[in-house]
Amino acid sequence: MWNDLEGLALKTAVVGLGIMGRRMLEHMLRHEGYQPVALWDPDPRACELALRMAPDAEISKDADSAIAAADLVYLSCPPEPRKAYALAAAAAGKAVFLEKPLGVNVSESEDLVARLAAFGVPAAVNFTQAAGAAMTDVSHAAKSGMLGELVGVDIVVTYGAWPREWQKAADWLRFRAEGGMTREVISHFLFFSERILGPLSVVWARPSYPADPALCETHMQARLETSDGRPVTIMASVGGAQPDRQELTIKGSRASRRITDFYVDAMSDGGEFTEVRERPEDPRAASLKAQLDDLRLCIEGKPNRLATPEEALRIQKLVEAMLAGTP
Repeated sequence: MWNDLEGLALKTAVVGLGIMGRRMLEHMLRHEGYQPVALWDPDPRACELALRMAPDAEISKDADSAIAAADLVYLSCPPEPRKAYALAAAAAGKAVFLEKPLGVNVSESEDLVARLAAFGVPAAVNFTQAAGAAMTDVSHAAKSGMLGELVGVDIVVTYGAWPREWQKAADWLRFRAEGGMTREVISHFLFFSERILGPLSVVWARPSYPADPALCETHMQARLETSDGRPVTIMASVGGAQPDRQELTIKGSRASRRITDFYVDAMSDGGEFTEVRERPEDPRAASLKAQLDDLRLCIEGKPNRLATPEEALRIQKLVEAMLAGTP
């Protein structure tokens, strides 16, 4: 079936029309490989905003109706309902593209991954750096020996406030149950780290939470390691008058690469970090186009760089272990 769709625009349903759902919708509308036909969100205002962007699409009466109308289902809803929608789509023979995190309950996500595999439909998870130039180039540099011996990774994330201003409409991001910067941001850098170093395990983790037990973490310090002891060190905090800082440094004995704000790739051989390429005019557009290009490859059964559900499950296990903390 999927090979028959090669060269045709995929009829796509978008379930979840908050900031991330509308952002992906915008770039699907720009891409010749996708035709958004069905939109759904429980919030009428979100539906209204999405329909203004895609007037040729329809607002479905519920998620099941949106799924039924499409060949591909993109799920940008909060983590809790994501499993049910993904399995409904897979049971109907639809391709599935999920936002991360895969979920918050590890056993539920293990079941989701196993059942997606059993259904045999194309499925991928949107870790946004997966098909980007930075990860592709750093992966090549690491495998070719250009970086020398890989000795570890440093991850530094700091925010003046969480959620950030542009995220505040997604109120669930501030709660411990599903939100927080470890799930939303640090997970991206753990995925990048595993792609370069291999599987990681949590050695120790120290999250800090506010007095209100419903709210998400404000700080995270952690050490993870590869099977041969190479460290991934994490320092993350919220608070204070400061700009956002999102920084991943892959450290090699010959050269190191630092990725700032997900796409700015710089190299050091011991001196100052210098950027390795000209910045794109629209970084988000370049990143999402690359993801959507590779999603077509995934759906057509071709080699691609997107995160698999199995990889996303590994990252979820690391994240939830970090959030639980270690003795």
